[in-house]
Amino acid sequence: MMALGMFMAILDIQVVATSLPAIQSALAIDKELMSWIQTAYLIAEIIAIPLTGFLTRLFGMRWLFIVSITLFTIASAGCAASTGFGSLIFWRVVQGFSGGSLIPAVFSAVFLLFPARQQGLATTIAGVLAVLAPTIGPVVGGWVTETWSWHMLFLINIVPGVLAAVVAALFLPRRAIDAGELRKLDVAGLIMLAMALAALEIGLKEAPDRGWLSGVVVSLLALSAVSTAGFVARSLKGGHPIAELRLFRERNFLAACSMSFALGVGLFGSVYLMPVFLAFVRGHGPLEIGRIMLVTGAAQLIMAPIAVALDKRMESRLLSGLGFLAFGIGTGLSAFQTPATDYNDMFWPQVVRGAAIMFCLLPPTRLALSLLDDARVPDASGLFNLMRNLGGAIGIALIDTVLYGRAPVLGDRLVERMKAGSTDAASFVGIPLDDFAALSQGSMDIDALGELQDKVEKAALAMAVNEAWAMLAAITLVAILALAAARRPAP
Repeated sequence: MMALGMFMAILDIQVVATSLPAIQSALAIDKELMSWIQTAYLIAEIIAIPLTGFLTRLFGMRWLFIVSITLFTIASAGCAASTGFGSLIFWRVVQGFSGGSLIPAVFSAVFLLFPARQQGLATTIAGVLAVLAPTIGPVVGGWVTETWSWHMLFLINIVPGVLAAVVAALFLPRRAIDAGELRKLDVAGLIMLAMALAALEIGLKEAPDRGWLSGVVVSLLALSAVSTAGFVARSLKGGHPIAELRLFRERNFLAACSMSFALGVGLFGSVYLMPVFLAFVRGHGPLEIGRIMLVTGAAQLIMAPIAVALDKRMESRLLSGLGFLAFGIGTGLSAFQTPATDYNDMFWPQVVRGAAIMFCLLPPTRLALSLLDDARVPDASGLFNLMRNLGGAIGIALIDTVLYGRAPVLGDRLVERMKAGSTDAASFVGIPLDDFAALSQGSMDIDALGELQDKVEKAALAMAVNEAWAMLAAITLVAILALAAARRPAP
């Protein structure tokens, strides 16, 4: 049931993403404000994740989960009942903060509640749900919105949320709330952490549109850097830090967090890139996009039991390296798409990525947490999961920078090549050779030229998407080098 709560929290990001236009229209939200429906959730979530260690010490695992899942359920109902932008944003913040606490709490529970022989299976179940949610989110969101309404995107959380809270209250280990932890709370450090993460998230969101060197973006990133420096200084010197940054002195934990960051870039980046290509180049709707992307989820589910079996028999460093190698190859295979690429051509790259995902999550999780004593696991789980989310936020910002910055340039190059008579360029754009010959002779009518412009823009976007895929593949493969710093984890 804890894993179900985490699944709901992660799924809520993706199901809402595909239905933003419906929400924007229903609540009469200005288009330039629409993205804040997602950004508000992500900022709150990314602040909550590293606080999990402190909250676990304060409430205990049982009460932390009950309070978090209850707040998440109430906030879901509040989102569904929202009648305007302000109320929706308020409930999305509550939803994001409570949901952010659920994610690392589940991975902490794996190492605190299960004996070593069962940790592989428990981690796999949690890992499958953690990475399956972004994959099936688009199709679930599209189907729910088209079948019922956007309100149901939030209302579907109610029943599972209530069930998870009841089961947790009955079966999770009981422990009294330690109010003394509140007196140890580093308020200044908490403010610095919140400012650092919020400014970073907003800066990354604005950078592709405004430019990385714009005054607003530079100021936000500078504020994030200064706040981060202050937070790190307080955390390393203080006796009761908000997040135990000294964990990064552990070689295995540092290596695993580096890979978690890279996985966030690749996982969230791939889930973002595929809908962009399928919607704006291929012209597919949410349901069809979700159907195509289910290949990744299916491959992931098929490989899950194999990952459990291998994790018991092979060393985590080797499995991690093989997983990231396969994920990098699967990502790189998508860097050769054309405007005509569709389900069949996307099938095998998705299979390779889906099959690799569990090996990119399960062994690094063991690498990060298995050598730590129980008292440090909640803090470590929070930081480990934070790195994945930070990787996702930074990866999406980098992708948008490539798409916004490179597509116009690549479009101009395609036009120049076609003016020079390149049939290869015309073929990539999708212009039949006879039509290209007519274009070269200046005999095409104005309507045909308008259609040509649309083809060129889609072809340029496809090329920019390919460059983004190549970037994700490079980041994923470079992450393998982090394993050089790791030592053999506990069996």
